[in-house]
Amino acid sequence: MSDAKLFDTYQLGPTKLSNRAVMAPLTRNRALDGMVPNPLAIEYYGQRASAGLLITEASQVSQQGQGYQDTPGIYSKDQVTGWRKVTDRVHERGGKIFLQLWHVGRISHTDLQSGGQAPVGPSALQAKGKTFVGGKFVDVSAPRALELSEIPGIIDAFKTGAANAIAAGFDGVEVHGANGYLLDQFAKDGANKRTDAYGGSIQNRAKLMLEVTKAVAGEAGPDRTGIRLSPVTPANDISDSNPQPLFDYITDQLSALKLVYIHVIEGATGGPRDIAPFDYTSLRNRFKGAYIANNGYDYALAKKVIDENKADLIAFGKPFISNPDLVERLKTGAPLNEADRNTFYGGGAKGYTDYPVLA
Repeated sequence: MSDAKLFDTYQLGPTKLSNRAVMAPLTRNRALDGMVPNPLAIEYYGQRASAGLLITEASQVSQQGQGYQDTPGIYSKDQVTGWRKVTDRVHERGGKIFLQLWHVGRISHTDLQSGGQAPVGPSALQAKGKTFVGGKFVDVSAPRALELSEIPGIIDAFKTGAANAIAAGFDGVEVHGANGYLLDQFAKDGANKRTDAYGGSIQNRAKLMLEVTKAVAGEAGPDRTGIRLSPVTPANDISDSNPQPLFDYITDQLSALKLVYIHVIEGATGGPRDIAPFDYTSLRNRFKGAYIANNGYDYALAKKVIDENKADLIAFGKPFISNPDLVERLKTGAPLNEADRNTFYGGGAKGYTDYPVLA
């Protein structure tokens, strides 16, 4: 199997990757007080440094951006210090790592917001969805619509998050523009009912995502900035009436920003790849940087897509949870460890840093 292009090196902007397998962002809900990465996170990411690129679990750019308990942030000095220990370990082991910048928007709960305030979104529409608070899954709270005057502060929070990530030693950053979180909420008409400059037309709805990404790229450098997109996923009660022209437009604009990659969830996040018709080849052809394909990939599909030049890199999610040495297992055809779903969210070392590696 080792002759597959999946295991070739790849030049991602200034960052040389040892192979084309990417560890996708995986929320694990193990951050400490102050939303600082758990000391176990140092070992967790270090164990997986043989991936061509590690993308961290989503990390909120502000307290307002938090939607689940015990997720890490990238807005305080202590968080930067905590993440620096992670990047140092990954680099010691020869890996490369990007941090994912996150604002959940309406997918939050008043218990997680300062002073018990309502979460924010493009419009005051409550999502039919759950969040993880107090050790259990509960309904998300009703949001309020962001005021126009608040939007520059959202952009600044992402920009500061990018600066903090670079200060923490990350090789780059990924803007979370997917899965029904804030930027995706603004882009899609199922969640965005605004009538101002950020609502209505495709251009207006895409505006916040593009303004945030431009600000982040200005801070980290476009060759160290990627973005995650999910054109048709229904995750977190998100929808759009006509996603193809929306994401064709968004991709054209992202390409003009000279971003280093787009990371595309093909189909329903963690679910069927064919949930809705969509031409991902259109995005691949429109974007001048690297295309990372994500969702339901095994070795056979990854090899096929890479060999046919339909993607540059392949992101694997859940297989990396239970297989720290996933790249070696794929390369040698070794069996994969089964993941313990009961330990995905929250807890300690069990189901986090204790999965066996090949002898």
